[in-house]
Amino acid sequence: MAATLLDLTQQGDVATISDESKLDKVKLLRPQQLYELWERQQWLSQEIDFSQDVEDWTNLTDEEREWFVWGMSAFFIGEERVTTQFSGLVMAYEDEQEEAFLTTQQVDEARHMQFFDRFYREVVGMRDADIRERLARVRRNVNDAFVKLFDEALVEAGQRLIADPTSVEAKVDFVTAYHMVIEGTLALTGQWTITDYWEKTGKMPGFLEGFKNVARDEHRHVAYGTWYLKRACAENGALADRVRATLGELLPIASGVLVPPGQDPNDWELLGYTSEQVNKFAFTALTRRLKVIGVPLVAAEPAAA
Repeated sequence: MAATLLDLTQQGDVATISDESKLDKVKLLRPQQLYELWERQQWLSQEIDFSQDVEDWTNLTDEEREWFVWGMSAFFIGEERVTTQFSGLVMAYEDEQEEAFLTTQQVDEARHMQFFDRFYREVVGMRDADIRERLARVRRNVNDAFVKLFDEALVEAGQRLIADPTSVEAKVDFVTAYHMVIEGTLALTGQWTITDYWEKTGKMPGFLEGFKNVARDEHRHVAYGTWYLKRACAENGALADRVRATLGELLPIASGVLVPPGQDPNDWELLGYTSEQVNKFAFTALTRRLKVIGVPLVAAEPAAA
């Protein structure tokens, strides 16, 4: 049986991380630097050329089309969810440089939603509806784990932060859920498989261009989350256990989001990508990031008396 993301998490195995000895020396970009990077990395969701994609779409196999629609549903709905739930974190800024960067991230999420909406409208052919109706139709493709993570856990974390933007604990909870689990684990893993597949096949060039832009934005977002959690946990060691507790709660749910419809949650395959490959990719990326933060998934044993 293939290992699930939950199994790998419970093992706490970080031995597979490459160049682990160098991770302590990683220099993280601060919010001001990330804001300046955002200015240099602008792109326009409405100017991506989908003309070849429209032709490619008609020639996809049924399996390719079903996989693509399913995968894009999670991204389209996910971008809408994070766009609407991000205001609490913007309210929780600690200085003007952090405020400036956080506002760019909310703009990024709205741009991503616009990109996916335009793709569904112009390539998939959902022209007979407005964006709200398209979101409602696409939502039928997401599973229960997605609903639990995005509609329940993320919303609840956002509400706690809005209720008290000065709460460091609420901010750590939200950043862990959003930047580490949703973006740093789920989104980046989905981007790897989808990008890899279309690069190998040479299809959907417009989508691929925009999707790579989305991924670049989200790497910038995850860099912020890594910086923030590293700083917060260094200042208050108790927050490291809070990060682990949040991961322990949400990673099993996230593992379920990755499972294609109708397949065994513990052992599945889709267009050549196996559950073992996908879960290991997600786990390795997360554990590397947590090593940089200084919060390995398994806490160190207390020193002997």
